[in-house]
Amino acid sequence: MAEEKRRGGGGKLARSETVTVRLDPKLRYLAELAARKQRRTVSSFIEWAVEHSFGNVDLYQGTGYNGDNSITIADAAAGLWDIDESERFVNLAIRYPELLNHDEQVRWKLLTDSGILAPARKRPGWNHGVSWQWDILEDYVFPALRRQWDSLNRSIEEGKGQEWIETTQKALKAGTVFHARPPDVVENHDDDIPF
Repeated sequence: MAEEKRRGGGGKLARSETVTVRLDPKLRYLAELAARKQRRTVSSFIEWAVEHSFGNVDLYQGTGYNGDNSITIADAAAGLWDIDESERFVNLAIRYPELLNHDEQVRWKLLTDSGILAPARKRPGWNHGVSWQWDILEDYVFPALRRQWDSLNRSIEEGKGQEWIETTQKALKAGTVFHARPPDVVENHDDDIPF
């Protein structure tokens, strides 16, 4: 069966996604006036307004003392966005875990329990949190994660997360997860003895 060509209107931009938004009559009217003033469509104006609002939403509220500055969505956008869904997810989970919803927290727990992220994970000392080696994430973990992503999500949907963890752990031991062997991470906890 031949594909039908889309008729009417311009072609849909590949970069756009449709979002339905409810606006009260006053807000809709004012948005239309603002769009006219900027010679835009209302959709284009709303997209522009949303993008410009990112500089006003803090992901992290800094103290302003000694370089502890606030971070807005606009500041963090480059580090959070990736065209690949699995990398976007890990970027968010590492940088702003408090923003994960319940389903994302479940996915993150499965990933961390499976060991697939372990080559890039560091615990520098007893009193420090987890840190990440971004070069290892990018060179080894992300390519492996892209290959495992559909399997992980399917396992979650089917309620088989524990089986996915066990299968992934076996594949890690067999050396079949990563295309190349990541560098060994040697943890030295003797440097910061708390007594």
